[in-house]
Amino acid sequence: MMGERLLDVRDLVKHFPAGHRRFVKAVSGVSFHIEKGEALALVGESGSGKTTVGRCILRLIEPTAGTIIFRGQDVSTMEQDRLRALRPHMQMLFQEPYDSLNPRMPIGRIVEEPIRLGKDMSPRKRLERVVEVLDMVRLGSWALDKYPHQFSAGEQQRIGIARAIATEPELVVLDEPTSALDVSVRAEILDLLTDLQEQLGLSYLFISHDLTAVRRVCHRVAIMYLGKIVETGSTAEMFEQPLHPYSRALLSSVLYPDPHEQLSRFVLAGEIPSPIDLPPGCHLYGRCPWAVDACNAAYPDLEEILPGRRVACFRAREENAADTTASGSGRRPPGSF
Repeated sequence: MMGERLLDVRDLVKHFPAGHRRFVKAVSGVSFHIEKGEALALVGESGSGKTTVGRCILRLIEPTAGTIIFRGQDVSTMEQDRLRALRPHMQMLFQEPYDSLNPRMPIGRIVEEPIRLGKDMSPRKRLERVVEVLDMVRLGSWALDKYPHQFSAGEQQRIGIARAIATEPELVVLDEPTSALDVSVRAEILDLLTDLQEQLGLSYLFISHDLTAVRRVCHRVAIMYLGKIVETGSTAEMFEQPLHPYSRALLSSVLYPDPHEQLSRFVLAGEIPSPIDLPPGCHLYGRCPWAVDACNAAYPDLEEILPGRRVACFRAREENAADTTASGSGRRPPGSF
């Protein structure tokens, strides 16, 4: 039920060693929450840290610092035996369908494996559950004895989805679930994910750089840049009026079939800084057309500047207020629909 918090991530940090006293600062103080039945998109370019966040939440990699509360329990410090008991409730769907499936195992065993490891069920009950979830993903019992190479990429991803939901999880982390698929298959998988969420009451952390997929599946969006969340808000409001300069640049690059939906261009200068040697203030300082000297002195807090809209930018209020005035005078502000 929406409104009841399922996951609460607070000040998550993950640094990777990169030589003597040097670190890749992949995630630097990320905080967000997901409610039951909600789909939250974590969006950003490659290297923004979004996949690292997903893997830290599931403890596939160990966080450097921060707190991860799932179902009221602190996952970030949990012992492995207790974590193992919790794993059936939190699953992951991977980016590459074929690479995530064991090529030596038939589909029935692949889907059964998380049930066998996480549920106390008889072999007969496990088989019934495997057939049930294969039906849910629109494959069926005919797939049980076949092997991954006998399926198309879209069918392989359906198998991955069946495996992810086999243990009846509450949270599924979707790591770029459609990026390896062609356009027509991508639409089918997104429809399936939406249907399963409604049918099973699932919560999603939808990690993606595909903004059209995000718009189709997710209720809220959190945009990341170089290890930090720079803006959060509802999907509809984010696409209607991005408030952070990075959000504007990201959303202005979206291509739509209807040319009337295309954003005006909002362009950032230069290259993305190295996550090993980050600038001292706002990480966007050297690329941002709004930047002033104060932006290079300190990193801005993620503050609510409109109801339900949180933005990490010293100048977001004045720039968006100026855009509102421009809109009222009949001029279309840069980066608006």
